[in-house]
Amino acid sequence: MKEKDLIYLNPVNQTSPFKFDDTVAKVFPDMIIRSVPGYSTIISAIGLLAAKFVQPASVCYDLGCSLGAATFSMRHHIVENDCKIIAVDNSKAMLQRCQELIFQDSSSINVELIESDIRDINIENASVVVINFTLQFIPINDRQSLINKIYQGLLPGGILILSEKLAFTDPAQQSLQTEMHHLFKKANGYSELEISRKRTALENILIPETLEQHQQRLLASGFNSAEVWFQYFNFASFLALK
Repeated sequence: MKEKDLIYLNPVNQTSPFKFDDTVAKVFPDMIIRSVPGYSTIISAIGLLAAKFVQPASVCYDLGCSLGAATFSMRHHIVENDCKIIAVDNSKAMLQRCQELIFQDSSSINVELIESDIRDINIENASVVVINFTLQFIPINDRQSLINKIYQGLLPGGILILSEKLAFTDPAQQSLQTEMHHLFKKANGYSELEISRKRTALENILIPETLEQHQQRLLASGFNSAEVWFQYFNFASFLALK
């Protein structure tokens, strides 16, 4: 049973900047499903896409893996036994819990966990790369170089799955999408106080960009196409084809 996310009911967390520490790791499955519209659908589709695009003797990368939801989805769909998954995160607490879950998992697909900033990882021999709600935490000036490196490390025919929170240039849309996201969280049991405190904690840490900015960056790196395959309010997932 998932431990319930009560982090922002605690006054201690009223002004602390958000970080992926042990406290978050303990409640992350509950937090993410109640906070990100369509998260389960995205995770399920990552497995299906990986099964279609994985190439023999190649590598699948999960960059910013947290507890490994995308890793496990790929692991349970890939049938190429000579492939492996490299899962990267800079949170020791997240990776420790992810390793525990791997020990309990029945799949035989090899997973290598790496504690690192994803900007410092070499991408090589990749057929599938996943960045699931992680690029938004990378400084904007570093995002193009990271996407460029991913493109260069992908094999021909490889894919990048990029999921992100979106910003909108139209103020009316921005206001509406933000309101609908808050209503989504309220419908999942978060109070106004919790929503407000978490929003403050993420300020200047999670920096969203527009759909157009993401597409332009992906195409500028060399991808043949980059389309939105899923969107639910201000959360979207892109599929970029090499």
